[in-house]
Amino acid sequence: QRCVVLRFLKSPPNQNKTPEEILHHLQNIVDFGKHVMKQFFGENYVHHGEIIQLPLDFVRQLCLKIQPERPECRCDKDMDTLSGYAMCLPNLTRLQTFRFAEHRPILCIEIKPKCGFIPFSSHVSQEIKHKVCRYCMHQHLKVANGKWKRPSKYCPLDLFSGNKQRMHFALKSLLQEAQNNLKIFKNGELIYGCKDDQDCVSDWNELARHLKPFFFPCNGLVSGPHCTRTIVKELIHVITTALLSSTDTCRAGDMKTVPISQGRSYCEASAFNKELVRNGKHKLESSGLPRGCLLYKTLQAQMLDMLDIEGLYPLYSRVEQYLEEFPEERSTLQIDGPYNEAFYEKLLDLSLEDDGTVAFALTKVQQYRIAMTAKDCSIMIALSTCLQDECSEQRPVVLTSKSRFTFSVSVLDLDLKPYESIPHQYKLDGEIVNYYLKNVQAKDDPVMSNLFKENEDCTLVLHKV
Repeated sequence: QRCVVLRFLKSPPNQNKTPEEILHHLQNIVDFGKHVMKQFFGENYVHHGEIIQLPLDFVRQLCLKIQPERPECRCDKDMDTLSGYAMCLPNLTRLQTFRFAEHRPILCIEIKPKCGFIPFSSHVSQEIKHKVCRYCMHQHLKVANGKWKRPSKYCPLDLFSGNKQRMHFALKSLLQEAQNNLKIFKNGELIYGCKDDQDCVSDWNELARHLKPFFFPCNGLVSGPHCTRTIVKELIHVITTALLSSTDTCRAGDMKTVPISQGRSYCEASAFNKELVRNGKHKLESSGLPRGCLLYKTLQAQMLDMLDIEGLYPLYSRVEQYLEEFPEERSTLQIDGPYNEAFYEKLLDLSLEDDGTVAFALTKVQQYRIAMTAKDCSIMIALSTCLQDECSEQRPVVLTSKSRFTFSVSVLDLDLKPYESIPHQYKLDGEIVNYYLKNVQAKDDPVMSNLFKENEDCTLVLHKV
């Protein structure tokens, strides 16, 4: 019995599109996954789905049934119930490659890793961006705006380091403060993760109760803090192994890639890094990622953002100016699709020599959109226990102290980021950096020397002598 997911388009109230527009939009999503992201991530990792048409009565009944289940923060958009078109996708909380274990309980971990490198572009205007990653800076602004109650200790650079000690620390931090970056499902049902924006109370004991049958099916490890810690440790080991595994090949592995060594391999705000410094160690070991693993491919796609938003924004403005003069050229430039082989081929030009043309600017804009998509994707790791005689060389297997798992790794949330979102990203980048400089770095550096250097509007305070 095939387990599938139906995905319907959502749009703000009173902005309903025609059935033809809905179909075109969905076709673009499918084509982008099929012709572009599959080339970056690989055949086994990307599941682009297909478009189907459903009876309108069925769609309306389905909408009424699921509406009470939708999170409040998602209810600002209406589900499309008028066109009947939907995307049919595999349920990625299930194993995608092997059917033999479908009758067994299946565990799935969803991770949104976020951006795994620090900008190396010369266009960056604030030195702090060369030292502290975007995610760690953004945490402080999100807490200040009431999005989360506490900042997370998770730093993406630790996860993308390939160093198992750093990866374990990153995953443990995600488990402690999941926010919307980690969810765990059992047989497709969410058992761990954040259900609202405000509070993420991590109940490891409850999680351990769910996970014990997977990791310790028949021993006496029943309860208590030691049991919980042991199970969480085993879970982290399995996730790390799956993330570092290589189960696919793709053309992106052969393309000229952005050297990962261009960027700094650690973030100064990382709790792991701060602990090292506190212990008198100032150098982080970076083991590097295996070229075939999904984290490596994700990082390569992210690093198509070679100019940073500060270097990209003037090029976006160049394209915008051209479109104002020649609006009919928008379709020729493929800004809204079609996302085909020709679109993909143009992305492979990694040249940074600006010849002043619209063609150069557009290539960098499209590469940035791909990078933003890769920075916001989710990785799904589905696991099922398997017996020793079921495990062959063709099936990826990870061993723990008492169990063995077969697994599949997939990537989702691969819709191309909108061209129109670039001005918002530029504005948000400034807000994140300015907030961090004024409210976080200022506390760490009482003299505030860097702040005075980098901000013009400062007050000179004179004291009586």
